[in-house]
Amino acid sequence: MIILNERSINTGELMHARDLTIPKGWDRRGLPAWCYNSPALLELEKEHIFRSHWQIAGHISDVPNVGDYVTLDVVGERALIVRGKDGEVRGFHNICRHRGSRVVTDNKGTCNNALVCPFHGWVYNLDGTLRGAARPRSFPDLDKTEFGLLPLDLEIWMGFIFVRFRKGNQPSVATLMQPFEQELAHYRIAEMVPAGFWKQKSPVNWKSVRDVDNEGYHVAMAHPALQDLYGSTYYDEPFIDGVSRSFARYNPHAGRRWSVRNYIKIAPEATHLPEHLRKAWIYYGFFPNAVIAVTPEGAQYYQEFPLSTGETLLRGAVFRYRDESREQAAARYLASRIDRETNSEDIQLTKWSNESMMSKSFSGFYLSDLEYTVRSHHDHLRKVLPVLNVDKAPDEREVSALNESLCARH
Repeated sequence: MIILNERSINTGELMHARDLTIPKGWDRRGLPAWCYNSPALLELEKEHIFRSHWQIAGHISDVPNVGDYVTLDVVGERALIVRGKDGEVRGFHNICRHRGSRVVTDNKGTCNNALVCPFHGWVYNLDGTLRGAARPRSFPDLDKTEFGLLPLDLEIWMGFIFVRFRKGNQPSVATLMQPFEQELAHYRIAEMVPAGFWKQKSPVNWKSVRDVDNEGYHVAMAHPALQDLYGSTYYDEPFIDGVSRSFARYNPHAGRRWSVRNYIKIAPEATHLPEHLRKAWIYYGFFPNAVIAVTPEGAQYYQEFPLSTGETLLRGAVFRYRDESREQAAARYLASRIDRETNSEDIQLTKWSNESMMSKSFSGFYLSDLEYTVRSHHDHLRKVLPVLNVDKAPDEREVSALNESLCARH
């Protein structure tokens, strides 16, 4: 057995030890190329990977007051998160029970004391119950709960709002993230406030995005700013029970690049954090498609959703401390410059990797030990969709039935 990242166990950075060993003689192949361009597989992914697993919809600071709401439109589903009069944050399908219209049309906003459908004027209370239909005499009596908005599974963890469109086998977010709860608690993320939101589209399959982001083997070659900042200290930990972790501290002699040099120079001592985290950048991968990242200055999440087999929506948000100092703000700005540069580089890498999936000359991945996190993510996908173990592309008409048959064998 090869011990991976023994440092993360011995330094006390993780309060719950995880088995970070790489099996000897592990299968270094990635997913088969056909699964990056199969419409039939994409439909299975939408249902069993995205709708049935927790998705980050926002942060409690997005809905600080009664009537505040945010929405999330992904994989053919529409989520509405709203803070009720009792202070409770709830999630609903953003679908009017009358004709299926959106109940709210903006990405984010505030409603005074009710949600009013813009199509025919059905009115819902902030707890999702039906207050009344327009021209009620044209209907039989409507039960206020039965005709209320359909609820979503919702969980708030460390201030992040997670929703799930379908019931699934995934445990609670708190259970999944328990190994890292003590480490992340130092950052007081729930007390942070919004510092920016972004989204963009990329012409690749969503798995190509995750394949690149799930390993740091490419940092030295492809990310000069990150290599300058923390390249010599960076390491990845694989996906275990749905969560991965990547950790790095500033290089001892970082500062060749302008943004890195000034970031290290300006960033104040992070006395709100324990000493071993004061110069750390940490990334927590959350299966299937999200990352929560923390730095001494703040936190962020980012994620990707398929729009088609060859197009992906990238979205994310950044959060800062409410009492942020000028020095912290300047350091956060410089950190964002490094992140923007890295994101641009990663997008290009995903394009090159995704292109190869269409070539008959490409024989598949052959992964390094430093890319075992990629394999562990693929194994999580295979567990949900065993058809991904099939090397040769099945007939598109048979993908769903084949997957169902393989599921029945397990």
